Amino acid sequence: MEDLKLIVFENCKEFGQMVDENLKKLTHSKESHIIPIDEVRFNNGEGKVVIKESVRKKEIFLLSDIGNHSITYKMFEYYNHKSPDDHFQDVIRALCAIRNQASSVSLVMPLLYSSRQHKREGRESLDCAVALQTLMEKGIKNIITFDVHDSNVQNAIPCSSFDNFYPTNIILENFIANEKVSNDTLLAVSPDNGAIKRTNFYASMLGCELGGHFEKQRDLYKVVDGKNPILRHEYIGKDVKDKDIIIVDDMIASGESMIDVARELKKRGARKIFMMSAYSLFTKGIEVFDKAYQEGLFTRLYTTNLSYVPKEALAKEWIYQADCSKYVANIIYTFYKGKSVAPILDYRSKILEDFARH
Repeated sequence: MEDLKLIVFENCKEFGQMVDENLKKLTHSKESHIIPIDEVRFNNGEGKVVIKESVRKKEIFLLSDIGNHSITYKMFEYYNHKSPDDHFQDVIRALCAIRNQASSVSLVMPLLYSSRQHKREGRESLDCAVALQTLMEKGIKNIITFDVHDSNVQNAIPCSSFDNFYPTNIILENFIANEKVSNDTLLAVSPDNGAIKRTNFYASMLGCELGGHFEKQRDLYKVVDGKNPILRHEYIGKDVKDKDIIIVDDMIASGESMIDVARELKKRGARKIFMMSAYSLFTKGIEVFDKAYQEGLFTRLYTTNLSYVPKEALAKEWIYQADCSKYVANIIYTFYKGKSVAPILDYRSKILEDFARH
């Protein structure tokens, strides 16, 4: 498959290599599919992307993790951490370097850029929609993302290819293999209104009940870190006493809200509490999770390697990171071969069988 090529940015180098190894098995190739690039930074902070092999008539898949904050570059006399804006601009630079010479260019961006700024309320920017339109203008054919914060954002590019996959099966396969729980005593609880649909999806996959959800009461007169602080969580749903609970959300930022929810469930007599999230950002460090774990507020946090997780977090016994590299490789190969993605999405029966067996 000499025309199938990957461009892997520095922000997901290790994950991209794992995807490449899985792709080599699918394509029966001994050669790497990765095209080497240089992400150059000048001393004033400006940059460029240099593609070091021909892309002419190739099927290109770009892999970028805009959530990786660990990468630094020297700007004047200090070191700056790359932000999501920096990573997104590098994607644009790569597209400009390709110059429409490839047969097609697809973008695999698991954590979608600016996905939390997905709707407009008042006079504010609509960053995610603008970013999607920019990508299409620069020559992207397919956008492949995972568990996007709000899939309705694809309406910004209604005539373009936008595929939102879920790592639910990968997370639950690992959960079932590692934890001794029964769907008779298991409840799925949503941390807020926005995650109800996602939580119901997890409950459906496991064949357990959707227990309820929490209502967040916010202080609408204050803005802290760009949002209204939460005053309290009010639970609405079934009795959780002596039940094992899974709390589901697309991403964990600081984690304070998720831990508050776990604390409220514990007050109501919940037994084991498992947190599940595709992305664990730990924007305020891992100390809050260490403390909550020591208090017995939760048993395990299940997450993925679709976006960067600090090494100090991965060393903790309270976290389990599910590997999605084979899943991503299968998706890329399916797109490359022009086949239907429906078989990739049809995994509920396997999860139920695994749960019943364990």
